[in-house]
Amino acid sequence: MQSNWIALDDAREWEVFSRPLAGREGWRESWLAIEGMHCAGCTLAVEDALGRLPGVEGVRVNGAARTARIAWSPACVLPSRWMQALDAAGYGAVPAPDLLLAAPRGQAQRVLLWRWLVAGFCMMQVMMYAVPAYVAQPGDITPDIAGLLAWASWVLTLPVVLFSCRPFFSAAWRDMRSGRVGMDVPVALGVAVAFGASTMATFDPAGPWGREVWFDSVTMFVFFLLSGRLLEQRLRDRTAGALEALMRRMPQSVERRMADGSFERVAARRLAIGDVVRVLPGEAFPADGVVAEGESQVDEALLTGESQPLARRPGDEVIAGSHNLRTPLVVHVERLGAQTRYAEIVALMERASLEKPRAAQLADRIAGPFLLGVVVAAFAAAAWWWPVDPARALAVAIAVLIVTCPCALSLATPAATLAAAGALARRGVLVRRLGALEACASIDTVIFDKTGTLTQAGMALSATRCRDGIDAARALALAAALARHSLHPVSRAIVDAAGDDGARAENVEEVAGQGVQGTVVDGASRHLLKLGSAAFCGVPQPQAADGPQVHLADDAGWLASFGFEEALQPGAAAAVDALRAGGVRVELLSGDRPQAAAQLGRRIGIADARGGCLPQDKLAHLRAAQARGHRVAMVGDGFNDAPVLASADVSIAMGHAVPLAQAKCDFIVQGSRLAAVPALLRHARRVRAVVRQNLAWAAAYNIVCVPLAALGAMPPWLAGLGMAASSLLVVANSARLASFEAGA
Repeated sequence: MQSNWIALDDAREWEVFSRPLAGREGWRESWLAIEGMHCAGCTLAVEDALGRLPGVEGVRVNGAARTARIAWSPACVLPSRWMQALDAAGYGAVPAPDLLLAAPRGQAQRVLLWRWLVAGFCMMQVMMYAVPAYVAQPGDITPDIAGLLAWASWVLTLPVVLFSCRPFFSAAWRDMRSGRVGMDVPVALGVAVAFGASTMATFDPAGPWGREVWFDSVTMFVFFLLSGRLLEQRLRDRTAGALEALMRRMPQSVERRMADGSFERVAARRLAIGDVVRVLPGEAFPADGVVAEGESQVDEALLTGESQPLARRPGDEVIAGSHNLRTPLVVHVERLGAQTRYAEIVALMERASLEKPRAAQLADRIAGPFLLGVVVAAFAAAAWWWPVDPARALAVAIAVLIVTCPCALSLATPAATLAAAGALARRGVLVRRLGALEACASIDTVIFDKTGTLTQAGMALSATRCRDGIDAARALALAAALARHSLHPVSRAIVDAAGDDGARAENVEEVAGQGVQGTVVDGASRHLLKLGSAAFCGVPQPQAADGPQVHLADDAGWLASFGFEEALQPGAAAAVDALRAGGVRVELLSGDRPQAAAQLGRRIGIADARGGCLPQDKLAHLRAAQARGHRVAMVGDGFNDAPVLASADVSIAMGHAVPLAQAKCDFIVQGSRLAAVPALLRHARRVRAVVRQNLAWAAAYNIVCVPLAALGAMPPWLAGLGMAASSLLVVANSARLASFEAGA
C-alpha cells in the first residue's frame, strides 16, 4: 500500500485525477473516492484529517456521494501524504478515475451484504430461542432449559457482534479517538451495553444483573440497521450516479491509424491532437473531433440531453463520451482531455456534487451536539431507573442510545439534492451549484434574453402572398428551386419551408445585393423567374411588413411575396405558456431594436418585452425587480448576459452559451431545450417539498421517540427498528426525485 501511495507522487499519475485550480497559480484541485464513510461525522473527520496538512486548502467532502475535493499545492504536499493522513484517521481513498473500475465500491457492497446475511441468519435463530420466554407462563420453563436457551443465543449473537457490527465499532472508535461523537457512537454503545449485560446475565443468572437477556434485541437491531444501510447504499448509488454514468462512457482504448494506414488499438491516454482514430459501433468517442470517413448515428443523450440518435457524416463534429451506434467512423482528433466538452461537463458535475446546501451545513452542525445530548440522556435515564430496577435501567439506556437517528437529519437535504441533480443531468440540465436548487424553488420572475435564447440565428417564413390563380405551395416550390443556389439566410429559410418537391433550376445567376434569377423546370413546364428585392423583381409598391420580404416574379410580373421573421427556438412559446401557467412572471430583455423585441413578445406571449437594452440596462432592471421583493431567474446565452447572470437569484445558460456566460450561471441547459426551464422550476419545488418532508420527519421522529425510550415505553428491539426505518424513509423519499420530465 505504501508503494502505491508513493507512486501517486509522480506527476504523470496525479495529473490523471487533478486539474489546475482556477485563480491560483501552481495549485491543483483533485478528487478522491473515500472508503469507510458511514455518516455526517465521517465527513467532518475526513475534512479535518486532510485540512491539517500543509499545502492543503479548501477540502470539501460529500458524505452522500463519498467523494472529496482537495485544493492543494504540489510544492508543499504530495498525494501520498493525503493517503497517510486518511489511513491514520481510519479511512481509505482511491483517486476518482480509479472509481471507474468500481472495484472498491463493489467490494464494500459485497462485504456489507455478507454482514447483513450473517446478522439475518443469526437473528432468526436467536428469535426462535427467544420465543418461549415471551409466550411461556411462569414456571413453564425450568431454569436449566432457560439457561440452555440463553447460552445458545449468546453463541449465535457472537458472529453478529464480532463480524456484522464491525463497521459500527470501528467508526465509533475512530470518532472517540478524534474527540468527536459521531452517529455510530450511540449505536456501538447500545450494542456493547446490551450484549455485555446479557452476557453477564447468561454467565451468572443469580447475579445483580438478573436473568433477563437482550440477545434477540441486539441481533434484530443490527439486522434492521444493516438492512437500512444496504438499501440506502443501493438507492444512493442509483440517485447520485449520474456523474459516474458520464465517467464510465470514456473508453479505455481505441483504434489509432498508423503510418501505413492500418489501425492499432492503443490506450486512450496515448492519443494526441491530430491523430486519426476508428470508433466501432457500440464504442464511445475518446475525444472531440471531426468525422473523416463513414456515416453513422451517435447517442449524445447524457451529454446534450438529445434523446434521439443524431446522424453524423464526413465534416460533422462528434464529442467525447458520446456513443457510435451503427457503422464504424473514422475521426480526426481535435480536442483531448480537459479541453473536451465532456471534461467540462464532468467538471461541472463534480463541483456541484461536492457542494453542501445551507440546510445540509446546518444539519451537520446540529448532529454533533445532538449526539452528545443523546449519550448524556441515556446515562441520565439509566441513573433515574437504576434505584428501581438495574436491569430495567440498562434496557432504557440501550433503547435511548439506539432509537436516536441523526442520520435522517443529516441525509435529509443532501439525499434530495443529489437525487435531483442526478435526474437533471440525465435529462441534459447540468447543475453547477447545488444551493441554486433551493433558490430555484422560490423564483417568481423569469427574464429571457432574445437573440440566441428565444430565437435561432436564421430566419423563418411567416407569410406568403400570391398572384390570383397561383397556389401558395407551388409558388414556394418555384422560389425554393432558385433559393437552393444561394447562401443568403432568407434563401435558406425558403428551402427549409419548401422541402424537396422535385423542382429544379438551370442557368442560375446571382446578382449581388439583389437576388437570383434562372430557369425553373417544374415537370413539363419551364419558367424564367427572379427571386429577390422588390426593385430586382419589378414590384412597384410592395406591401408593408414588420420583417424582411423577398419577391418572386416571372415574365408576366409579380408572382408572389414572402415575409420572414426571426426563427424561434423549438418550444419557446410552450415554455413561456408553461411558466405563466405556473404563476411565474415572464419578461424579455434584448439589445435588439424595441420594435423587434415587442414583435417577438407578441408572438410567444410575453407582454413585458423591452428592446434596446445595454448590459447595464439589463442589470439595473434586474436589481430593481429584486429590490421590489421578486426572486428572479435570468436565462441567457451571450457575452453581454454575463453581468446579469451573475447578479440573478438563479441563472440559466443555454448549452451553446459562450464560456463566460456559462461560468456565471447556476444551471446549463444542454441542447437549448427551453421546455427544460419551466420543468426545472417545477422540479426545484419538488426538491424543496421533499427536503421539508425529510426534515419534518427527522425532527418529529426524534422528538417523539427519545422521550418514549427514556420513559421505558420502547423496548430495545423496537428502538432498533425505528432507527433503521427512519434513515431508510428519508432516502426512499428522496429517491422519488430521480424522475424528471424535461419536456420535449
